Amino acid sequence: MPDQIPTPTQPTPAGEVAALVDGGDMDCGSGLLLLITRAMRRLEPGQVLGVRSAEPSVVVDLPAWADLVGHSVDAQVGETPDGPWWFGVRKAAPVDQPVTMFSRGERTPLGQRLWAYTNFDCNLACEYCCAESSPRSAARRLEPDLAREVFGEFRSLGGREVFLTGGEPFMHPRLTELVDAAEGLERTVLTNAMIFGRGRRREMLEALDRSVTLQVSLDSAMPDLHDRQRGAGSWARALDGIGLAGSLGFRVRVAATLYDEDPAAVEALHRRLDSEGIPGEDRLIRPVAREGFAEAGVHVSIDTLEPEPTVTADGAWWHPVAVTNPHMRIADAALPVAEVFGVVRDTLAVQDAAARSGRQVFRCA
Repeated sequence: MPDQIPTPTQPTPAGEVAALVDGGDMDCGSGLLLLITRAMRRLEPGQVLGVRSAEPSVVVDLPAWADLVGHSVDAQVGETPDGPWWFGVRKAAPVDQPVTMFSRGERTPLGQRLWAYTNFDCNLACEYCCAESSPRSAARRLEPDLAREVFGEFRSLGGREVFLTGGEPFMHPRLTELVDAAEGLERTVLTNAMIFGRGRRREMLEALDRSVTLQVSLDSAMPDLHDRQRGAGSWARALDGIGLAGSLGFRVRVAATLYDEDPAAVEALHRRLDSEGIPGEDRLIRPVAREGFAEAGVHVSIDTLEPEPTVTADGAWWHPVAVTNPHMRIADAALPVAEVFGVVRDTLAVQDAAARSGRQVFRCA
């Protein structure tokens, strides 16, 4: 505890100041924040660090930094109108990480993953569909020739995995060609698993290489919630599709989409997936994004959402949950892929403040 802080310049009562840092003419980017951070580690929550600085930019930058990390600046007092200045930085109490039922995950390194919408028509009209897909939606199909160019360039750039989504991909009559175009990459097809049981679509399913993963949507352990969100009878048919895909030797991943966290419902779903033989690492619980048809859910934007570049027949987008949002469109064409990723990298480069405050990992796989 300091013996005394000069009364005319002290930012807080002397008795509350637990330690002092004199930053001289250092700005926040040239070492002052390191001094402050080291000093704050020795303090208890609620204690105050007295900071003296002769650098004018600190008057603006120090409160901004404190706001980002959760501390508060009690006051600032200038020894003269031109400084130096005194600040009292009060250490924040630790914040417990909230417990969530939604799946968490590390960000995917940019350039490793590419999403592709195979089409936008669907046999379902889910109430929260971010892509606004339905039986009445225009197909807007990704053509195999374009897919070959896109996936070929993506491979040459060091890409590793492709996720094919829709709409319902099995409504694309040339789905197998799209999947084959991504050969050499880790391939996942997202499906509601309701329409590949018979006829030509069953033939497409059986023609897929067994290295392809199928990610199936199943929102609840029993039909009520799933059918309410996706349509009557869809739960039973999805469960049948999961069983069929597994019997044919495919790795099956299951994804549930929920408006609100419901621990009891999630636990029941896990028990159901245990009985279906779906391993824990192949289960995903994700929130609704307030995009497309969804009138509620998690707000997403370029400023808050980790990018997962996504191509469609109409262009390229920041993330697969935002392909109906014109503000999330990053290119008018899927090619060249290097340009798509370049736009994302340039955007990230000028968003340092947003990056420091943290981006949300919105897991779709």
